[in-house]
Amino acid sequence: MLKLASIVVGLSLLAANHSLALVEPAAPAPEAAQPAKAKKPKIGVSVPAADHGWTAGIGYWAKKAMELHPECDWVYATASGPEKQIADVEDMMTKGIDALVILATESAPLTPTAKRIHDQGILIVNVDRGFINQEDEPAIADIFLEGDNKAFGCKSAQFVAEKMKKENRTNLVILTGIPCTVDTDRVTAAKEVFAQYPEIKILDTQAAHWNRQKGLEVMQTLLTKHKKIDAVWAQDDDILLGAMQAIKEAGREQEMFIVGGAGMKDVVKMVMENHPMVPANITYPPSMIATGIHMAASAMRDGKKAEVLQFMPKHLMMDVELVTPQNAKQYYFPDSIY
Repeated sequence: MLKLASIVVGLSLLAANHSLALVEPAAPAPEAAQPAKAKKPKIGVSVPAADHGWTAGIGYWAKKAMELHPECDWVYATASGPEKQIADVEDMMTKGIDALVILATESAPLTPTAKRIHDQGILIVNVDRGFINQEDEPAIADIFLEGDNKAFGCKSAQFVAEKMKKENRTNLVILTGIPCTVDTDRVTAAKEVFAQYPEIKILDTQAAHWNRQKGLEVMQTLLTKHKKIDAVWAQDDDILLGAMQAIKEAGREQEMFIVGGAGMKDVVKMVMENHPMVPANITYPPSMIATGIHMAASAMRDGKKAEVLQFMPKHLMMDVELVTPQNAKQYYFPDSIY
């Protein structure tokens, strides 16, 4: 019986092994299809060259913002003037950009180029210096981001006018910037304020192009031309520093005060420390270019530009603040590039 049982068990194991041998090995599972990688959007960034402090800040913040968006391919260029900037933008077009973030060197010369680019379906985010649109034409830029330049001119001029009135000062000179919408808005708003003070006499209005050297040269000419100046409305901190140098070299620093603008840390520090020539300032942060870059990246990164633009603001205006000795500390950033 034991022998018979052993034979039966042996036959059973043999059958089982034979059965297993007949089973085909399972085919390996097919690899899951990998989704095709989405094409990175290519975005051009065109800004003025760092020919003064504020534009140096623009370049600094632009690079910081681009670093935060590796999901986009960036094409970056700086230009010293309109001709170079137009060439830069046209070169970006040949490289196949999908969007353009641009702070124009000057408004009018860049307007036709921007319109042609936009007509080709390229997203445009325009920062600070707007294009020249006809009233009956649609906006060229998909998104326009700017500081409140009318408030800039109004608030700073109001401070200057009130101080002049309080101190019985009458003679004022105005130093303007580069011809563009920013300069027009600031100067027009300021002159509207000064017109409300009939005792104020505007001796001269001269362009200093938001440049320290130009501010120095223009102020030297004005000091020779006008024997009594009570105040200078400079609307820019680089102009202010150049003009201050000319005033000090002429030995006339006791005669007048000067108000610039844009919040350069060196000038804000003067306000904070009650410098007798610099009683106030006005904010206008160059970090606004980073906001424009973030908006372009947000609109382009998922390939849904049309859907995103349905709810993206078309026009954003950043407020500006008057900086006085009482509040200057909150606007003073010693580690800032500007």
